[in-house]
Amino acid sequence: MTTARYAALLLPSANRVYAEASHELLAAELEILADAVRPGLLRDLGTDRLGGVQYVTFVADDLGDRDVRRLANASSLYALFRLEDGALHPVLAPRLDRLDDDLVTIQKYAGKTNEQFTRLLLNVTVAASASAGEMLDRPLRVLDPVCGRGSTLNQALLYGWHASGIDVDTQDMEAYATFVRTYLQRKRLKHTVAFGPVRRDRKVVAKRLEATIGMTREEFKAGDVRELDVVAADTRRVGEFFRPGSFDVVVGDLPYGVQHGSRVAKGELQRGPLELLTSAVPAWKAMLRPGGAMGLAWNTHVAPRAEAVEVLAGHGLEVVDADPYLRLRHRVDQSIDRDVLVARRPAKGASAR
Repeated sequence: MTTARYAALLLPSANRVYAEASHELLAAELEILADAVRPGLLRDLGTDRLGGVQYVTFVADDLGDRDVRRLANASSLYALFRLEDGALHPVLAPRLDRLDDDLVTIQKYAGKTNEQFTRLLLNVTVAASASAGEMLDRPLRVLDPVCGRGSTLNQALLYGWHASGIDVDTQDMEAYATFVRTYLQRKRLKHTVAFGPVRRDRKVVAKRLEATIGMTREEFKAGDVRELDVVAADTRRVGEFFRPGSFDVVVGDLPYGVQHGSRVAKGELQRGPLELLTSAVPAWKAMLRPGGAMGLAWNTHVAPRAEAVEVLAGHGLEVVDADPYLRLRHRVDQSIDRDVLVARRPAKGASAR
């Protein structure tokens, strides 16, 4: 058995408040990613100042290539080193990323979620799912039921995964469709794109953006493509547009009740996430495969964690309450204290609560 101490250097963050919380968040995220496949792999997680720079440090036994590749996707990880004889030895830590990272950084608009947090939310949700051991091996299927302008969708595509979303805001959908077309053309990625109304009984019931994207020209030619599928409609109608039981994870950054809102009924704007959860979780749960996980972020100032837990558990989801998942709460600004709640759909044969 080979035991070694490691140090993780963090990505710089333009968001000062998020940067202050990032060391603790990275430590929790690394533990979650490791425990998903090899429980107890990392120990003695903490922070240490080396050469005047703060690192997240940990000890691991027999850290293999696949372990490193999994940890490399941690949202704030910039570089990984092995500590030996007082020196930092770089560890090759390739990320999953199949596309350029400007896919998640280039968009700028009011209310956009920090891209590092978007990645964290997706990572910890996948880690709680039955697909955790496959994140390096196959393109997972991700659904964002409150997708807005596509932050989560872009992160899924960056990983080379399939991305689907639904959001009631048609203007956001149109803005995202324009961005996707422009980005794919500018990057000269082989693709197909269709955007237009969805009609039923001669009535327009939604708008839909559908794209197939080749990570390389050769893959596109061979039919190995990634699917992007986004609908502008009430999130509670998600079952009308997507096949139930087809997603590995459902991931959403819920309305914060400050600048964000979510229309859950015609003409009615609900600013709290609990109303949205109560009415929409049954439809979202139906989208998950058995063993799939749902990861949600929200503002605890407008909805206590215990009440959100009660909603998810009440609909038969198994809330993940392992210690590192309870260390993801952090301050965004004076009016937003953000937390993460992850829950699983019971696997086949398991009894729901």
